[in-house]
Amino acid sequence: MASKIQSVKGTREFYPEQMALRNFIYKKVRAASRSFGYQEWDAPFIEPIDLYAAKSGEELVKKQSFTFTDRGGDFVTLRPELTPSLARMIAAKQGELTFPVRWWSFGPFWRYEQPQKGRSREFFQWNLDMLGVDSPEADAELIAVAATFLRSVGLNPQQVTIYVNNRRLMNSEFETLGIPKEKNLEVSNMVDRRTKMESAKWDAYVLESGLSQTQLDGLKSILGNFDLWKKSDELVRTFAALEALGVKEYIKFDPNIMRGLLYYTGTVFEAFDTSGSLRRAILGGGRYDNLLEDVGGQPLSAIGFAMGDVVIGIILQEKGLLPEFIPSPAPVFVTVFDKSLLQESFFLSAELRRAGLNVICYPEPAKLQKQFKFADKMKARIVLTVGPDEAANGQVAVKNLINGEQVTVKREAVRDAIRIFLPNDTSIEAAKGQVAINSEQVTVEREVDSSSEGWETP
Repeated sequence: MASKIQSVKGTREFYPEQMALRNFIYKKVRAASRSFGYQEWDAPFIEPIDLYAAKSGEELVKKQSFTFTDRGGDFVTLRPELTPSLARMIAAKQGELTFPVRWWSFGPFWRYEQPQKGRSREFFQWNLDMLGVDSPEADAELIAVAATFLRSVGLNPQQVTIYVNNRRLMNSEFETLGIPKEKNLEVSNMVDRRTKMESAKWDAYVLESGLSQTQLDGLKSILGNFDLWKKSDELVRTFAALEALGVKEYIKFDPNIMRGLLYYTGTVFEAFDTSGSLRRAILGGGRYDNLLEDVGGQPLSAIGFAMGDVVIGIILQEKGLLPEFIPSPAPVFVTVFDKSLLQESFFLSAELRRAGLNVICYPEPAKLQKQFKFADKMKARIVLTVGPDEAANGQVAVKNLINGEQVTVKREAVRDAIRIFLPNDTSIEAAKGQVAINSEQVTVEREVDSSSEGWETP
């Protein structure tokens, strides 16, 4: 017997239930993005490593990227993040685009990290960016989109918080401590690591970097001042806008939030679960006003954030915020009574699909008890049967699996019977305005969003 081939370490296998979770997150991400007018886009999954070398940090490029030389001899990587690709694409058509640009994306990324709870080497990520506006109100809009998503999945302000800071404010405070401007990035990285280290070890780490005891004491005083935001006109305006946007209850100022990436220049923010077991950021981002110029474009203000699907998926599961898993996206199940009536069952299921309904038809004759058992496992809500008597009289037996009620109706009345049994079912509602059964006239065609297949809409 051949040995089983295991999946690559750190990658993920999406069985239907896991795929449904991914699609549920995508559906909510899409809704939050579109509600603020953002356009969906994407970039290549493989990029030249040089795209990240200048601005993403040495650790990301040398330790976390999946790099390889392709058959043409080019040194490339599976994309570890999206913002550099965004900057390149915007720069390429900078003279043709209408600003401000509002773009969002949800796709796969890869980082060679140590797999653990909340972290894998392969993950899906939501990216949302606004380019072409440099204002605190634009910063607030990005944060509001994030808060809107968190609210939409059922996370309240007692469970999650978006912590906000500003790099320009912090650089100004560093200056008051006599820290040279060229050390701002290094000190910012120190602050970013503070919550990840024991207090005494962090103090020693700061002193070893060259700061004096007086500067360390002053730095700790700054990091404990949660009214510091009042000194920043940018943050005062940002928080005022967040209040107007109706999401201020999700927001807190925290001078310890720095975001270590090289390209952040102004407002930065991170969202955390404050009531569960996972102490990882749900999402994070900030203003990056220099990146476009670094990839060959003209200077352009920008702000964005990213959210991986792993952490938010764990949080939603832990808090019981996922709707019931429905194995099949089809609420209607058509049985096959016997071999002679197989074509009749197939014809009925095809009629209903043309009417806009999702329908499973059993693929072969089998005992009806077995077929009903299968329908129950698939969580179908309606079972249709065409037996010899129904076929002879142009009828269909319609059974409601939710309450056991059963009726026999004329063939042309099947869809109406389904609606009566399932008046609030979204897949049934999707068929409204479609073609009527046995009718040659198409009335309305509607787009059906299937991005959340597998999860029942809460």
